[in-house]
Amino acid sequence: MTAGRVEPEEMAAVRPVVRVGAPTERRNPHSVDLDLMSTRDVLTVINEADRRVPAAVAAVLDEIAETVDLAVAALRAGNRVHYFGAGTSGRLGVLDAAELAPTFNSPRHWFCAHLAGGPEAMWRAVEDAEDDERGGAAEAAECVRPGDLVVGLAASGRTPYVLGALAASRTQGAATVLLCANPEADAAGSVDVFIGVDTGPEVVTGSTRMKAGTAQKLVLNTFSTAVMVRLGRVYSNLMIDMVATNAKLRGRMISILMEATGCAEEVCRGALNEADGDLKTALVSLVSGAEVSAARAALARSADQVRGALALLAS
Repeated sequence: MTAGRVEPEEMAAVRPVVRVGAPTERRNPHSVDLDLMSTRDVLTVINEADRRVPAAVAAVLDEIAETVDLAVAALRAGNRVHYFGAGTSGRLGVLDAAELAPTFNSPRHWFCAHLAGGPEAMWRAVEDAEDDERGGAAEAAECVRPGDLVVGLAASGRTPYVLGALAASRTQGAATVLLCANPEADAAGSVDVFIGVDTGPEVVTGSTRMKAGTAQKLVLNTFSTAVMVRLGRVYSNLMIDMVATNAKLRGRMISILMEATGCAEEVCRGALNEADGDLKTALVSLVSGAEVSAARAALARSADQVRGALALLAS
């Protein structure tokens, strides 16, 4: 090999390098001496940085509201919501989608999470998966349909896998959203809704599992919970569509009935047993005073909405 020259066999081994200019990659001036601090001071710096996150999320509530309305319209029309992400962002999407079925008894096909690198990437980094723009596009082209909502999750706002999926989703006729921690992202103008949460530089430079990840978790919690509320899967502020998969949750169902109706525990247990464990049916029966069979019929006529069923029975 000649000095200063790269031979062909070496060129084949050279891997692409991208320097990202997003705010998440900048140095945080408050943590430059992090490795010299006491344990307590390290924790203080992290905690003080984390305090910025809720305010940053509050600044994008209008955009989150737009996304909620798009999701509700899509689900009511029989379509789906998709999350596409890589690394921490993608794992948070998987987590949010996985928790909706047990919490709100939502159909499992409503929210579909796609993670760069596949299921294996939940547990370890899959090399170059996030750089696979064609892979993201191909995955979206295979499963996204007209009328769906696609939410791209990318801390930097430039992840190729995510941008590829969003571009293909637009071609498929889906509405698109980009959620990131970079208000300056170039892709902001290429989606229907852009949610750029301004969390600033991380305490550990570039470690977007920290503030950027916390912001994405807050936004996803806020978004999906609001969707479930708008779809009638909450009565007052009570979970009424939960799946009781363990003793604690079966106890919670009794507590919810007692809170919602003011009835004694034994009355609520009896109503729940008579309703074959269906919390909504027991609730409608107790609140309206109707027989369980009438409550079940009213729910069927009102698209399984408690408020609607109670209105039918009251009329």
